[in-house]
Amino acid sequence: MEHEHGPDCCCGESNTLTIEFDDDTSVECEILGTFEANGKEYIALLKQDGSEDILIYGFKEHEDDVELIDIEDEEEFQKAADVLDELLDDES
Repeated sequence: MEHEHGPDCCCGESNTLTIEFDDDTSVECEILGTFEANGKEYIALLKQDGSEDILIYGFKEHEDDVELIDIEDEEEFQKAADVLDELLDDES
């Protein structure tokens, strides 16, 4: 999956963003890219904490900002993760 910065880019000029969690912790993440699964848009983020963990969120773009949406349904999350796995495998 390739992410290109441009006028329609959801992440502004930076290819990283900081995620803040409910427990007041935060982690810097590299934006791997966006993808669609089951008619919804998702964003894949690689944690920059040395763990190689990839986070998946639903997202909506608002003018100059992005809203990350927690995926609370396990089935929806699994479908999005499966699509991401396929996209990452295709790049290898």
